Amino acid sequence: MVMAEPNGGTQRAATRGGRWRRWTALAAACLLGACQTLVPRGPVEAPTTQRPSAGRPAERPQPGVEPGIPNDVARHRIALLVPLSGSNAGVGQSIANATMLAALDTGSDQLRITNYDTASGAAAAAQRAIADGAQLILGPLLAEDVRAALPVARAAGVPLLSFSNDTGVAGNGAYLMGYAPAQSIARVVDYAKGRGVTSFAGLVPNGLYGERASTAFLRAVEEAGGQVNSLQTYARGTIPAAVARLNAKAPYGAVLVADSGATAAASAAGVRRASPGVHLLGTELWNSEASIGGRTALNGAWFASVSDDLYRQYATKYRARFGTAPYRLSSLGYDAVLLTVRIARDWPINRPFPEARLRDPGGFAGIDGAFRFGRDSVAERALEVQEIRGGSVVVVSPAPGGFTR
Repeated sequence: MVMAEPNGGTQRAATRGGRWRRWTALAAACLLGACQTLVPRGPVEAPTTQRPSAGRPAERPQPGVEPGIPNDVARHRIALLVPLSGSNAGVGQSIANATMLAALDTGSDQLRITNYDTASGAAAAAQRAIADGAQLILGPLLAEDVRAALPVARAAGVPLLSFSNDTGVAGNGAYLMGYAPAQSIARVVDYAKGRGVTSFAGLVPNGLYGERASTAFLRAVEEAGGQVNSLQTYARGTIPAAVARLNAKAPYGAVLVADSGATAAASAAGVRRASPGVHLLGTELWNSEASIGGRTALNGAWFASVSDDLYRQYATKYRARFGTAPYRLSSLGYDAVLLTVRIARDWPINRPFPEARLRDPGGFAGIDGAFRFGRDSVAERALEVQEIRGGSVVVVSPAPGGFTR
């Protein structure tokens, strides 16, 4: 079984072609199976001593004391770097809980995973992890923490599986498992084009996220053969003015709102006044909102996301064990454990992590569906398209079961 230390967590796996379905079944089996209990691996043997010779006082053996975490020659050392204190402690602890749950569910005995708090400094946390013998780092969560921890890990030849979605920090040994907005935008635009939409417009916030969403949107519409007739940016609190500017060139077949569901709902009535029958489009941000289906102003809106089928089972199991609902991002921690367990099966103990295995073109499977790392070291995900309809969310275009090329 994967061992999680008092500051400990866990990670997860997946596969290629026909094997992908087998690993998807494994993901479901892990969620549905009973949790196992961590038990000591065996009794601790007392040190032996030689019988003293006659006439000489017996010499007391002096125990050797080693600093830090005890050496483990039977398992791989894995570090989980997440915020466990401070303003992001909630999501960090949820990820740590998810990795613990995955460790119990998989029952692997090849990993020993330790948690390190990044709130007091990601570089220092990475240094502690490397000093403790970590061969793979899961995390960090925030892009700035990836930037701080990566030079430390890179110098030691230890790769990072980060939970960030900021593609600007990917590469040079950092692999991103976060949900990249460009992928969700491309998927929903392609779906809209397939439903006959040819004229598009966009509302995007100022800042880095908005800049990247704008670039992804323009590229996606161009590749789909459509046309962007208006793209308006806005500062927080000024979206009504942006809607007014957008409507100057209305009507449109679809309008992307690259922001939260609440912001999209607030702009929906204004957009529809000038473009009756318009389809609002969302990004991956919408899937992190548990109440998104209840926003009646967004009825008929489409957004692309990872599948929630296995996530719902995971969330039920998480609540039963930890007494609270998980953060949506915590599934990344669970899936990272599955990935690590899969690779560990062919990873000799006390050898460096086989980083090349992360680029398996067939990809991996998890409770968030199929994913694989491309040349950019960003997780490419198989996404479904969901529609907000009558107070709930329904799947209108299922996610593909794997990767064919």
